[in-house]
Amino acid sequence: MKLLQFYIDDIIKTALNEDINYIDSTTDLLISPKDESEAYFVSKADGVVAGLDIALRVFELLDSGIEITRHTEDGNEVRKGDILAEFKGNTAMLLKGERTALNILQHMSGIATYTNKCVKLVEGTNASICDTRKTLPGLRPLQKYAVVMGGGKNHRYNLTDAAMLKDNHIDAYGGITNAVKALRERAGHMLKIEVETRNFDELREALNVGADVIMLDNMSPADMKKAVEITAGRAKLEASGNVTLENIRAVAESGVDIISLGALTHSVTAFDISMKWGKATFNDM
Repeated sequence: MKLLQFYIDDIIKTALNEDINYIDSTTDLLISPKDESEAYFVSKADGVVAGLDIALRVFELLDSGIEITRHTEDGNEVRKGDILAEFKGNTAMLLKGERTALNILQHMSGIATYTNKCVKLVEGTNASICDTRKTLPGLRPLQKYAVVMGGGKNHRYNLTDAAMLKDNHIDAYGGITNAVKALRERAGHMLKIEVETRNFDELREALNVGADVIMLDNMSPADMKKAVEITAGRAKLEASGNVTLENIRAVAESGVDIISLGALTHSVTAFDISMKWGKATFNDM
């Protein structure tokens, strides 16, 4: 999986413009524009890396002559003290790009690390870990990429990808059956339909009208297990709502196909990574 370079570069340039404006009052008044230095990224915790190439691209855009040595790749697990990458280049540009690079790398690695925890907790079950559209504006592809690097899968990228009838759509249109039938008549053959259900009656109605995917909204693991029995393979089942690290295994063992978590992207903790000055010793911690 590879993100388009023009998208990455636009994100980086927006971030740099936001951070530097027109001068760096510390670096530009302190550091000679001819100075060169060495620096490196080091992991301060155990986790999964995501966004390393994007973070390093920050320095490439600021200094076309930078020399970079990577010691890991996105999707790899790292330990506290591991060196992620070394680089040598213009001192001023390394200093100017440090915060933007770390913001990207820490955020994306935090998503990948949390996703990977969830993936490991459901190993051996039928369930896939999936993200949602609860992402930061403008950063959705970065965040969804990080989910994949953590071993998860992507839900819809946007509202065009699939028709998803949530409770407000259903209430506004007048019921599951009417809404699904109307969509079937108007949509092209490639469009899948997902229906959010809150109880067994709605589940049965969604099954009877031929929904492709059915979301089980805020159901207990016991109710999800019963929903799996009722469905009997006639549709994919997605568990959503109030899923935590503590109960995710029980949710997966109910037999659902998909577990979607907004927490993968909307409330993730940044992964602790530092940029250190000088030559890496590979025993930094």
